Amino acid sequence: MLPSNLEKAMFGVIATPVLHLADHHHVFSHLAAHGPSSAEDIAAELNIDTDTLERLLLLLTAFEVVQRTPTGQYSLPGHVRPYVDPDDERYIGGFITHLVQETAGRMPLLDSYLRYGKDSVDGPHPQPFASLYRNDQATRTFLNAMWDLSFAPSKELAALAELADATHLVDVGGASGPFAVAALHTSPTLRATVFDLPQVQPYLEETRAAHGLGDRLAFAPGNFFTDAFPEGDCIAFGYILSDWPDPVCLQLLRKAHQACQDHGRVLVMDRLFDDSRQGPLATSAMNLTMHLETQGRHRTADEYTALLTDAGFTSCETYRSSSDKHLIIGHRTREGSLARPETCRGDWDQSADVDR
Repeated sequence: MLPSNLEKAMFGVIATPVLHLADHHHVFSHLAAHGPSSAEDIAAELNIDTDTLERLLLLLTAFEVVQRTPTGQYSLPGHVRPYVDPDDERYIGGFITHLVQETAGRMPLLDSYLRYGKDSVDGPHPQPFASLYRNDQATRTFLNAMWDLSFAPSKELAALAELADATHLVDVGGASGPFAVAALHTSPTLRATVFDLPQVQPYLEETRAAHGLGDRLAFAPGNFFTDAFPEGDCIAFGYILSDWPDPVCLQLLRKAHQACQDHGRVLVMDRLFDDSRQGPLATSAMNLTMHLETQGRHRTADEYTALLTDAGFTSCETYRSSSDKHLIIGHRTREGSLARPETCRGDWDQSADVDR
């Protein structure tokens, strides 16, 4: 018999699309709302095929995503429910959709990357986000995925950042505002500006209205490769630096240092490898997707600290959260002031500043 870890890795190619189908056809919503139900009852309520649904549910049972009673009723385990219930802020359905509709389609590229190297396959002027922003629907789907991936962890990260003394947060590549909203909810006297591409503005305006934030949440259009950052006393990067190689990260952090007011700080919020690089699993998996979808990678806390120090930030601190997304803070002191950085080199001048 196969070892269980090998077995689950082998059949993961089937499990992720099944997760997506169960979410897309509201199976998880039904279970969250109605509790234990038979496949027949769920299928009748949702107008889907009973036999196919039963087979999907049996697979999800084997993967311990759902539970099955001896009488054939299915339910959501308490620790799973928040992540598959669309009414919960921890819901990750949008990100599962991204994995199925975007990431899976790029997996065949890994064979070419192994044979010839990523740079040879992608060419000298890669545009990793052109596909994700190819039209309005793709943009919305991607931003929804990033919201689902970021908003719930951002509440804890905003608390860890202790923003009570901050006055103006600049969220670089802040997308539809998951961290900015969490920070504003945490610190009532704070105001925030999301700095992102012009096409993101309508989605940020939807967020502002939905959360009743008024003029506390602003949008500044721009490209973080070619434009100066808005000034503030707290500059944030959420799932941004993992999209880019070290030289580009250093350029962005130097621009952040220039935009950061004296005695301010920069927040780097991202997945972190353990020092041994043996995990966590989600970080290792996403490190591979960074290779497929972007030009970046995931790093250890020490690697981010080295980049922050090279950019002029001091007294760097790492804060581990209870989620997959952690926080590294660098402080900006007058003594650490740097000359105004040059614009990032032309290879990276592209429409790519989104909050991942």
